[in-house]
Amino acid sequence: MQYRKLSTTGWDVSILGFGAMRLPTLESDPSKVNEPEAIRMIRHAVDSGVNYVDTAYMYHGGDSERIVGKALKDGYRERVHLTTKLPVRMMQKKEDADRILNDQLTKLDVDHVDIYLFHGLNKDQWKTIQDWKLLDWMEKQIADGKIGRVGFSFHDEYDVFEQIITGYDNWVIAQILYNFMDWKVQAGQRGVKLAASRGVPIVVMEPLRGGLLAKEPPQAVKEMWAAAPRHQEPVEWAFQWVWSQPEVAIALSGMSAFDQVEQNLTIASSVQLHSMTADELKLIDKIRDAYRSLRPVKCSNCKYCMPCPNGVDIPSVFQIYDDSVMYGDPEIGKFRYNGPFGIDQNMRADKCTECGECLPKCPMQIQIPDQLKVAHAAMYLENPPPHP
Repeated sequence: MQYRKLSTTGWDVSILGFGAMRLPTLESDPSKVNEPEAIRMIRHAVDSGVNYVDTAYMYHGGDSERIVGKALKDGYRERVHLTTKLPVRMMQKKEDADRILNDQLTKLDVDHVDIYLFHGLNKDQWKTIQDWKLLDWMEKQIADGKIGRVGFSFHDEYDVFEQIITGYDNWVIAQILYNFMDWKVQAGQRGVKLAASRGVPIVVMEPLRGGLLAKEPPQAVKEMWAAAPRHQEPVEWAFQWVWSQPEVAIALSGMSAFDQVEQNLTIASSVQLHSMTADELKLIDKIRDAYRSLRPVKCSNCKYCMPCPNGVDIPSVFQIYDDSVMYGDPEIGKFRYNGPFGIDQNMRADKCTECGECLPKCPMQIQIPDQLKVAHAAMYLENPPPHP
């Protein structure tokens, strides 16, 4: 295992972190975790050098923290930096923060967590944090010994990330979605550079884009990887791209099978940090373009079509549909379209009335109403998946 210095704490942290959002399950039900196997996987990762474990209140229907807590018994807790998150979106009043944190400490069966994150912040939740003075509340929890340090995970646009990262001086980490396909999405590479300028290390979630960059690629992409001077599997290239950037302290992987743990441990022990050449970075650019050429709609996410008078989230529908086709994974499209973290049912494609107001606004000249019908037919499920 290789380590990097977390500048805000002085800790040496493993470049691979164990994310407990995709633990192994029974009967393909995200709410039914295969508990013995999950514990075996976490402990094997720690025994192999992983010293950063990330969970959250909402993961696996609220059961992830309990299972992580069991995995960290028998001396394992003292060997890791433990992180969980405050789900601001679930709070009805500021006093809920005390109840949730106490519940988390009980489920984890610990007296404190090392890092406590505001979970999945966006513009509205950042305003809630300010209105309810939750940063002051966090400071009190530090003083009381319930948490060690404060960070945040993020899901919004760059300008919101800028507001958050500059709105508090003591962030210990910023956790963002970041991979070679999504390098300009949400906070993106600009956010990585901004965080570095303020001395805030980056923890990456979705370095493999939910596993899509680790699976068998489309033939055109496969041939491009095969022609590269350095032979690596796609999963290695994806991790390499993230770890080649010195601003990144940790890449979290949500591992759901023991062989994934083994594969990721091998990569994290052998990868050469900061080692991607200019030619290899150009290859990544070509790989990105090759994937994107497979998109059926090719929406640019400019949002000129918004707002839709009927409430349809047109760019999100097209992004999910494009991704499901681009990566050859219709099931992930169905999950993201119908699942608990998917599009609100009142914003899905079937709410389109074909009024045509969006058509003259689209610079890509997409036949939006027709394409919405196609996307909905491909992804809609009458019986949506359960909450993970």
